[in-house]
Amino acid sequence: MIFCPLFSGSSGNSVFVSDGNTRLLIDAGVAGKNIERELTNIGENPSEIDGIFVTHEHIDHIKSVGVLSRKHNIPIYANELTWNAMESKLGKLKMENIKLLDKKYIDIKDMTIENFKIHHDAVDPRGYAFRSKNKVAAVATDLGHFSEEVKNVLKDADVFLLESNHDIEMLKFGPYPYVLKKRILSDIGHLSNEACGNAILDILGDNLKNIYLGHLSKTNNYPQLAYETVISVLKENKVQIGTDVSITMANRDKHSDVICV
Repeated sequence: MIFCPLFSGSSGNSVFVSDGNTRLLIDAGVAGKNIERELTNIGENPSEIDGIFVTHEHIDHIKSVGVLSRKHNIPIYANELTWNAMESKLGKLKMENIKLLDKKYIDIKDMTIENFKIHHDAVDPRGYAFRSKNKVAAVATDLGHFSEEVKNVLKDADVFLLESNHDIEMLKFGPYPYVLKKRILSDIGHLSNEACGNAILDILGDNLKNIYLGHLSKTNNYPQLAYETVISVLKENKVQIGTDVSITMANRDKHSDVICV
């Protein structure tokens, strides 16, 4: 399984996953030309993408979904409520590229894709897990809290992107209005750095987990702080970095390291 966050942060998100045959994007929340550029930079052809899976309708996840679909004839996958919420923002689409997710699992070529509920302030937000050749990759961001369903999916994953959105003290004393702070800290908001570390503790098993920390707030976090907070939580609980878990920061403005499992 090949896995690479192309962009990850509060300003835009897109992830590439492939088993060497099936090639998919999860979200397209930055300009289409930038996603095309970063796909090319990791050796992938944008015209060979087999589908775009949408987590939810917020603009930092759907900005160029319609553009890429039209230019490269790419099917778009989302559940019914998400389609209803985002369709007017995507522009005109080919009917055959509107793919309604009405069941938990679908197959594309050799890959099985599972959608699972996440808790965020969108109409019906979802995370995704991708299974092929006994390997599992997953995306779980925009999490108000770490539910049992999310936990059970990530326990099986070899590589995944997990949200480490904000530092609580930076958020509390930062420039955001009270209403927005309250929303971010709620059960339908975002995971803090510390909550991310504790979430990782809940899903560690016998096999090495390759984890990207992503979807960082530009205002209330920065990469070194997120990394050090998560690592501190893990080390305090006797987790061996590099043996039990590998932690990589996902980049905001360009593709991250490509991980193959």
